[in-house]
Formats: sequence, C-alpha cells, structure tokens
Amino acid sequence: MKLVGLITEYNPFHNGHEYHIRKAKEVTGADAVVVVMSGNFVQRGTPAIMPKHLRAKVALKSGVSLVLELPVCFATGSAEYFARGAVALLDSLGCIDSICFGSECGDLSLLWKIAHILEEEPEKYRKSLQDHLRNGLSFPAAREKALYAYLEDPSLASILSSPNNTLGIEYLKAIIRSKSSMKAYTIKRKDASYHSEDLETPGNLSSATAIRKLLLYSGNSFRTNDEEPYDEPKLSSILARLEDHVPAECISLLERTHLTRYPVYANDFSLLLKYCLMRETRGTLTRYADVSEELANRIMKHANSYLNFDQFCDLLKTKEITYSRISRALLHILLGIRKSHLQTLGENDPVPYARMLGFVKKDKEILSQIKTASSIPLLPKLTEMDTLSDAGQRMLHLDIFASNLYESVITNKFKTPFCNEYNHPLEIV
Repeated sequence: MKLVGLITEYNPFHNGHEYHIRKAKEVTGADAVVVVMSGNFVQRGTPAIMPKHLRAKVALKSGVSLVLELPVCFATGSAEYFARGAVALLDSLGCIDSICFGSECGDLSLLWKIAHILEEEPEKYRKSLQDHLRNGLSFPAAREKALYAYLEDPSLASILSSPNNTLGIEYLKAIIRSKSSMKAYTIKRKDASYHSEDLETPGNLSSATAIRKLLLYSGNSFRTNDEEPYDEPKLSSILARLEDHVPAECISLLERTHLTRYPVYANDFSLLLKYCLMRETRGTLTRYADVSEELANRIMKHANSYLNFDQFCDLLKTKEITYSRISRALLHILLGIRKSHLQTLGENDPVPYARMLGFVKKDKEILSQIKTASSIPLLPKLTEMDTLSDAGQRMLHLDIFASNLYESVITNKFKTPFCNEYNHPLEIV
C-alpha cells in the first residue's frame, strides 16, 4: 500500500485540512494517509483548543487512516525542531513513500533552493546572518535579511515571511539532514492566510486562527476582568456561522463536547504557570528549552507584574524575542521540558517510538505494514513503554505529564471527571 505522510495540528480541524488530505492523495497517488499530529499542546506555544483524541477522531472520519502523536518536546519546539521530529517519525516508519505539505507559494523547486541554502549555510549567508543578529534583530528577521543579501532577490527572501512556507522549508531541511528517501510534495494554500482572523465567504477556506477566534466567544478564557457587561453569544449561532467552514462531523463534535471538553486556552493555565515561575530563579530558568539568559532575566524582572499567560507573553516580548518564542519558553517551564531532555536525543533517530492515537478499521493492514518496516516500536498502549530505551521512556513520560496536566485543566474548568492518560482508549473508526 502506497502511503503519504502529513504533518498537522488540526487546531481545530476545518475544510482546509479536508482539502489537504484529498489533494495529498491525488498528487502523490497514495492509497492512504498517515498523519503525525501535535498532541494537547501546539507549536505556537499554547494548548490546543480541544483534546488530541477529539481532533484525531474528526481526522479519521475525514479521510485519514492512521493518526500518530508527535511527542510534546517536538510539538512545542521551534519550526526547525517541530519539523525535525515529525519528519524523523514518518521516516522511521520505513513505509511512508512521501510527505505532502501546504505552502503559500506552492513552488517546490523554490522551497528546495532555499532549504539547501539554510541547511548548508554558505559563508556569505552565515556572515550576514550573524551581523543582523548582532544588530539586535530577532532570528526570523535576521534570517530573512541574510537570505535577501545572499540571493539579491527580495521576492525569494520574502518567502520566509509566510508561516507555511517556513514550515515547508524546515521539512525539506529535515529530509536533507536525515538523507530520507521520502519524496516531498507541496500544495498551494488556498484563500485565507494563516493568521487571518476573519471567516472567509462561504465556499472559501477559512484559517484555523479565525475559527479559534470565533470559538473563543463560546467560553470566557480570554476575559481578564469583569468590568464590562458581556453577553456571551449562543453556541448555536456560532456553529451556524461555522457550517460553511468545517466538516459536518466537526460541527457535531463541537456541539456534543462544548463546555465539557473545550474550549481550552492559554489563560486557563495562568495560575499553574505562575506557581511554576515562583519556584524558579534566574539560574534555574535557563535549564528549560528556549529560555535564554536574557529571557530568564526578563521573567524575573517582571514577575510581580504577572496577570495571566497571554498578558505575560506580551509583557516579555522585545524586538529580539518574539511572542511565539516566549510562549514556547513559558510552556516548556510549565511542562518541565529541559534542554537536557533534548540534548540526549540522537541526531539521526530523535523519535524513539510512534504512539498511536487512532486508526480506521478497514485500513488496519497499514499497522502490519508499519510493524514489518519500522525501525521504532508502534505503541497502541502506554503499558508497552517498557520496551523503550531510557531516553524513549523519559520522552514518553513528558507526553503523559503534559496530557494529564491538560486533562486536569479540563476537569477543573468544566467540572467533569478526570481521565488519566493511561485510560484513554484509541480512537477506532
């Protein structure tokens, strides 16, 4: 069976994702789709709006055959680290023929050209990058200017200003670095931009950002005070507006699980984060992934002004340190993800297991195909973790802790029973 791998978050699942699944099979000639999906926390450094098992279930009912979880240390990492982990996981399965990703430019040869420059770092490019960093630019801004200086073509350098292009380039860099035989394909992103906060007109594809913004009004997570009167819109009116933008199965799920499983936002973790920060010093903060000495100093300097997760990210943001970098760093402190955890991972085999979230019964032969070809164990149950190396077990324990923390917030917010990660069943469709 010919398989294509997709790297996703589905936060939440919408019509653009359904289009991606359909087009990926079409352009690659694949018989089935295997997805690597972020768990309960995502790459921009926030919790997912709804739990991973719900997002996996909708994906499985929308054309995906198997959903695997990207370990949390990769899922919450930089674009480079996110891509490295996801590509390594797919490659380790030994039977994924291709990967297919969306991009704003839709030009694979151009993305490959930039990927080779960024991976090989020619002397002219590297010197320019270092000069811009010394001048106080953030890494993304410095990289874009260095690429412009190297290519002397502003249209090429601006490719990096679009988030899906950037991720796509990181996937290609990971393929180069790992010498993977998986073939890459890209699909041009349609309609809404990645950061668009408004729903598109019916028939066009809206962004996950716009859908999350609308769902935000179905819960009070974004509110930091009660000074102004607030008339919360009815869920029925919100779902009516979403009917043209998410699959019917997703609408049904949103209706069934509202205020019992979602919405979850960063500010729901505010008190937990404050507790974690109160336990740290300047010296101990730098143990955590993405926390530089400069950021540790800013955290300690502004600790007494902490109100909530979002507000603190805004407060710490500088010209050199982006909001998303700060959000990821704070999330790593909250989840206990240290630099030492990442340093113990191998360069060529950084992901030591493939953890299943769910699969489609009629396509279960894929599981046999993976078990035969894979260089890492396929984990349908956590009880099988004893087969992992020490590094693999440490990574999996981080996943379990992150999931149980997320579930604890849901339990507290919606007054629902707690379900330990060990007790969550696979989603079988």
